[in-house]
Amino acid sequence: MENKINIFASDNCSGVHPLIMQAVEKANKGYEISYGDDGYTAEAVKIFKEKFGKEADVYFVFTGTAANVLSLKAATDTFNSVICAETSHINVDECGAPERFAGVKLLTIPTGDGKIKIQQIERFLEVKGIEHHSQPRVISIAESTEYGTVYSAREIRVIADFAHNNEMYLHMDGARLSNACATLKCDFKYLTNDCGVDILSFGGTKNGMMMGESVVIFNPDLKNNFKYIRKQGMQLFSKMRYVSAQFIEFFKDDLWLKNALHANEMAKLLAQKLVDLGVKVTNKVESNGVFAVLDGDVIEKLREKYVFYVWNSRLNEVRFMCSFDTEEKDIDLFIEMLRNILR
Repeated sequence: MENKINIFASDNCSGVHPLIMQAVEKANKGYEISYGDDGYTAEAVKIFKEKFGKEADVYFVFTGTAANVLSLKAATDTFNSVICAETSHINVDECGAPERFAGVKLLTIPTGDGKIKIQQIERFLEVKGIEHHSQPRVISIAESTEYGTVYSAREIRVIADFAHNNEMYLHMDGARLSNACATLKCDFKYLTNDCGVDILSFGGTKNGMMMGESVVIFNPDLKNNFKYIRKQGMQLFSKMRYVSAQFIEFFKDDLWLKNALHANEMAKLLAQKLVDLGVKVTNKVESNGVFAVLDGDVIEKLREKYVFYVWNSRLNEVRFMCSFDTEEKDIDLFIEMLRNILR
């Protein structure tokens, strides 16, 4: 594994942007009050409010899984359920953490593009008020989705309105929200607060940061006890300045946007080169992920040198992810190998 190339395996495989690394080093001087009472965290929270709305509350955590699980815990009781796409990260890639730590039931919806629609959600509401069934309380969507597709602002507003009209909350997994905003040419507030999102898991790790995610709460009903939920969830870390310093640099001069735009552009370039080779790309390339179908023997030959994920083994569908530091030469070398295999 160590001799293989990880470029397209995940945007988690990329390094840290040099400016963010410098910001961490700069923060590593002198003493600061711990547990978020430092100057870096105060500055980072101020910037979050500028980006997401002055009423937004922000809490930094270690991981995206923690951001998702604690968000759901804040919005539910243990007799509640969460409606999500069957491909969602909370359903597939969090080892049952929402069920284990939030105590909720996940109600999943089949989807070919990662998105869920109101018509698919409605059937779950038939059990509302019936004590024999878990009670739907949250709709969770990802922006961008695990298939690399992007919800429009209008699509998010429709789901948010439906949730609120049925006494539910809307949670957004925004691990790749930066990529979605880059695609739609909009700011963070436009796709979250303005659309009626109640609580957001917002990440920077997949877009050039070293570590650290955040929970951003818009709905005042969910704000009161979250600091205790974070502490019980073992996500209140003492030297918070190191994550806060990263977010300060992340937002400075729109570094987040430059990183996301580049990753998205590399994904489009990769997709086009795959299509030019006659490879079927299975979903719209709207962020930094490319999904394609390859013959099984082609996949095995490629995996002798490259690390990437088989997304759907039944269909031989694979996933290639691009990052802020993916280079055109990386794509050209990969395509050249694939071309030779296909000959």
